[in-house]
Amino acid sequence: MNIKSLAEEERPREKLLLRGKQSLSDAELLAIILGSGSKSESSITLAQRILASVNHNWNELAKLTIRDLCKFNGVGKVKAIEIITSLEIGRRKSLQQALKKEKISSSKDAYNILQPIIGDLMVEEFWVIYLSRSNKILSKEKISQGGITGTMVDNRLIFKHALELNAVSLIISHNHPSGNIQPSNSDIQITHEIKKAGNLLNITLMDHLIVTQTSFFSFADENLM
Repeated sequence: MNIKSLAEEERPREKLLLRGKQSLSDAELLAIILGSGSKSESSITLAQRILASVNHNWNELAKLTIRDLCKFNGVGKVKAIEIITSLEIGRRKSLQQALKKEKISSSKDAYNILQPIIGDLMVEEFWVIYLSRSNKILSKEKISQGGITGTMVDNRLIFKHALELNAVSLIISHNHPSGNIQPSNSDIQITHEIKKAGNLLNITLMDHLIVTQTSFFSFADENLM
């Protein structure tokens, strides 16, 4: 079945115009981005096939590269770029919404800020959120980037930025591309080292978050600080 064979009010673009964006299924939204399918299937069927390959998870779809997407019959480089661009716009929108809350009052607040930044990455990155006396965000900065299994952390760089910003506390965070939120021995050691260094400078380490696509581990919540 192709798009033209559907009743006009059931075609994705027309359906959006008539009923609004909330009326569209995930496949219909992706079909609009695709624009067209192939000779053998409609854009909706192609969209359903792409989504099925990632268990209908937009976060997993965002991990696919241009080469990955081009493996689907009916998707060329232009369509792959359009999909990636649309998902990146969504990621940046989520980040902007999270940053509207300037004050952090819980580990969930910190997670909501950090997840759009590092939650979908395929390599580890180490980030720091610098806070004022009232827990308002002064800055968020990437300290290092590593491979799939780890990243090196320079404590001197962390506290150099903290002193420059006159930060009184900070939250450190890194992602686990594997999806496992449990801390490693190295994670625990890094936490203790940074906390100890902060105590010497009267800068409090508030928390260490391990971030994945869908969840997080808070050292503070688990009384590991």
